[in-house]
Amino acid sequence: MTDPGGTERTLLLVRHAKAEPPGDAPDADRALTARGRADAAAAGAWLARHALLPDLVLCSTARRTRETWHGVALGMTGSPDEAGPAGSAPVVRYEAAVYEARPGDLLTLVRSLPTQAATVLLIAHNPGISLLSALLDPVRADEEGLRTTDVVVHRTRQPWAELDNAAITARHTARG
Repeated sequence: MTDPGGTERTLLLVRHAKAEPPGDAPDADRALTARGRADAAAAGAWLARHALLPDLVLCSTARRTRETWHGVALGMTGSPDEAGPAGSAPVVRYEAAVYEARPGDLLTLVRSLPTQAATVLLIAHNPGISLLSALLDPVRADEEGLRTTDVVVHRTRQPWAELDNAAITARHTARG
């Protein structure tokens, strides 16, 4: 069923940026590399150039996804001046359930979004984020899945609560 008002919704899927290799610390504590930080900012700049600024951000609680969001936010808004941050200020929800989530779990989370959120950014991990993209648009999804700092733009007129497909309208691999 489509939204009677014809409201277009945009779901931005982002795989976290390049992280340090696994070591002795827990996986969830892995930080971004210098390249990862630059790539995250480049992803944010790409989103801003294409007027894809989110109303709501859903982000895994893992360190590398939180650092990816911070880099994306900086890239979208530029460096804040002394008066405070510039640009939009989306609602940000850090969701523990996004870490190691399966595509069905991520879809359930998206279906619980508030109806007024028109553009949502989900920052997550593979394989879940790639499989969610393929679930929403199996024809246009990249067979190899999302690479680090890939941005995939899905658009739909379905209400979030009923989401079962959303066409891929753009994709970008951010490199800083």
